Amino acid sequence: MDPHRMSLNPNKHLKEQFVSNLAGSSLLEIAALLTTVPILVLLRQSISSFRVNDARDTSSEKKDNPVVAPRNFSAYFTALTLDFLFIVLPMILFFTVLAEWTYVWTILLAFLLIFCVASKRSISSSPSIEGGLRPFNTSISSYRVALMISTCLCILAVDFRIFPRKYAKTETYGTSLMDVGVGSFVLANAIVSRQARNVSSMNWKMAIKSTSPLLVLGFGRLVSTASVDYQVHVGEYGVHWNFFFTLAGVSILSSVINVPPKYSGLLGSVILLGYQSWLMNGLNVYLLSNERGMDVISRNKEGIFSIFGYWGMYLLGVQVGYSLFFGNRSAIKRSKKGITTRVWLLSIFFWSLTLFLERHFERVSRRMCNLAYVTWVLAQNLQLLAILLLSDYVPGSKMLILEKAFDQNLLVSFLLANVLTGLVNLSVDTLFASPLSALLILIVYAFTLTVFIGIINFYGIRFKFW
Repeated sequence: MDPHRMSLNPNKHLKEQFVSNLAGSSLLEIAALLTTVPILVLLRQSISSFRVNDARDTSSEKKDNPVVAPRNFSAYFTALTLDFLFIVLPMILFFTVLAEWTYVWTILLAFLLIFCVASKRSISSSPSIEGGLRPFNTSISSYRVALMISTCLCILAVDFRIFPRKYAKTETYGTSLMDVGVGSFVLANAIVSRQARNVSSMNWKMAIKSTSPLLVLGFGRLVSTASVDYQVHVGEYGVHWNFFFTLAGVSILSSVINVPPKYSGLLGSVILLGYQSWLMNGLNVYLLSNERGMDVISRNKEGIFSIFGYWGMYLLGVQVGYSLFFGNRSAIKRSKKGITTRVWLLSIFFWSLTLFLERHFERVSRRMCNLAYVTWVLAQNLQLLAILLLSDYVPGSKMLILEKAFDQNLLVSFLLANVLTGLVNLSVDTLFASPLSALLILIVYAFTLTVFIGIINFYGIRFKFW
């Protein structure tokens, strides 16, 4: 009997080769591409007159009216759909069929945003910013949601040929759209973490308890991928390792070795410098080699050793969150513009540092999570956040339905996206799908994810894993 008939994934090896040995794109192109995401959000905010609570607020006099709920849900669903059409759909197009015109679209969108904002401000009844300054946590939520939606789109799009190979994860050195997504997940969590907010630290028992869901997800992914013979690119994390294990490892290390947030940046810098020194003294050759022993460490060397880089990145993220947003609330309330300025300056600093490291030390490598990769992720994320902080200059800017829905269930969004991605890969031959079929599948997938997350948010359902 042909063994391929017994497999749920007969093209497993072809799919693994499809995402292997890639060199990525340039720092400038990835920066331009990701700039379109916050601009799309600001554009939608600038033309939206719908408010997050409009679809859910009902007066006590109308609670007994059976028509109220459907009418409110209809308004909510309409707003959610418009958010999808203005933000998610263009993102799908920019990441796939319009990828060759990245710079052109970035410039056009920037000018369109300036025009929309100028038009609204010119007809405003007051020259001041309508509605006052938005709380900084709203911009942080927008930033985290933008990253999550980008990640959810890419994890399926990468399996289709309409997704440019230069945007898929690099094999050894280089930068790509999907490379920045991995580190961004860690950094976005660090900026709003318990440590950054200076919440009482956990002991080791609490740390293990809070990390247990990530470990369960990690082992669940390991078992499920093996059981259905799902494609796994070993060069990313190793034979058995996956990103959930990396998140769990960073969480445990940060909880057990706990330092005050104002010193977390110093500890993170020491860890990163020590790790980079280790890499340049031979560890990088070992990690980039395709040779593996039979022991657990050798078979999962990329995932295990890169934890040092992600841990250092996390600690720097804690320092950024504490220093900019949570460390001195009275100062924050006095100077929202000051925060925006500091975020821009930090982004420029880390961009300069990344270029210096690339030229004189070692190129960016997500696989090892080296120092240049950490500074690049910081630069790119701070740039994205800085653009979203400009929402204060968009008259009437409020948090969108789409943002609110994803913000309430970020981890659920990621888990559902992984499940849907697996189902699509097992039911569709992604490698040989036509461009039109691939695009339609991506749109249906993204809309399904959006609708599900929107519905559970409308009914006030929020999943808490720890």
